[in-house]
Amino acid sequence: MRVLITGAAGFIGSTLASHLMARGDHVIGIDNLNDYYDVSLKEARLDRLRREGGGLFTFHRLDFSDMAALEAALAGENFDRIVHLGAQAGVRYSIENPHAYVQANLVGHLNMLEIARHRGVEHMVYASSSSVYGGNTKLPFSVEDRVDHPLSLYAATKKADELMSETYAHLYRLPLTGLRFFTVYGPWGRPDMMMWIFTKAILAGEAIPVFNNGDMYRDFTFVDDIVAGVIACLDTPPADDGRPKAGGSATPHALYNIGNHRSEHLIKVIAILEQECGRKAEMEMLPMQPGDVQKTFADIDAIQRDLGYQPTTPIEVGVPAFVNWYKGYHGL
Repeated sequence: MRVLITGAAGFIGSTLASHLMARGDHVIGIDNLNDYYDVSLKEARLDRLRREGGGLFTFHRLDFSDMAALEAALAGENFDRIVHLGAQAGVRYSIENPHAYVQANLVGHLNMLEIARHRGVEHMVYASSSSVYGGNTKLPFSVEDRVDHPLSLYAATKKADELMSETYAHLYRLPLTGLRFFTVYGPWGRPDMMMWIFTKAILAGEAIPVFNNGDMYRDFTFVDDIVAGVIACLDTPPADDGRPKAGGSATPHALYNIGNHRSEHLIKVIAILEQECGRKAEMEMLPMQPGDVQKTFADIDAIQRDLGYQPTTPIEVGVPAFVNWYKGYHGL
């Protein structure tokens, strides 16, 4: 199978590409390598993919929100399916730089839908986010819940992506699957995410910012478990049979939560980091941040039922794996 992956230099995208090539699939990667975080990390991920994949990996550096550039780069490429992971990420950054989110997450998503439609792809899997649940207090979050009250522009763009996808599935019978990712962590992770920020600070003897005075819970999901779920989705396009799919659509459009189905207390995660880093964390207790939520918890019944998804990595295994990779990457 030939798979087009946007965000191929990203955390989840590069890990997915590695797993797909390991089973013999050809990966065509797209990424603009923007400077939202350290570009050298993105380049290191790409170097890894080139080493692992050899002739199975093709890469195009471009911004998929530029339709002319996207069409030109893909003119000579053939692909069967798409995994659209590229986006402007981050809840807090969306408050500082809203236009970047509209361009990447709305215009870019529309462009990928158009590519999928005109190329007649068999299936496009795309990244949504658990942030669409906003201030929902019902736990765990279910794909059947209403998601009409986003707390950040990032969340609003992801909800809009789901709505655009529903329209394309209806109008063009295009098979689409949206994945609401919960907190993903693991080797080759992002420097703007909690696991990296805390590990870096603890090892350096610096204070870590602990929001809501530590009363925070997240459904931490190890990246290999996430990728297993993405591949299961990619291999199973929703049928155009008129029956309701996960998320409620009668079109060939499914929505799934993809998480660990466990909500871990932030202080527990910090304790594991302290153990792995070999020193106590100095915690700076802070109030809740604008656009943030106090607790996330994924109901993964639908993806378990339909695709057999079953995360297997507890934080007691995953957090040490990340810290070990972090130390190796930085030569510590």
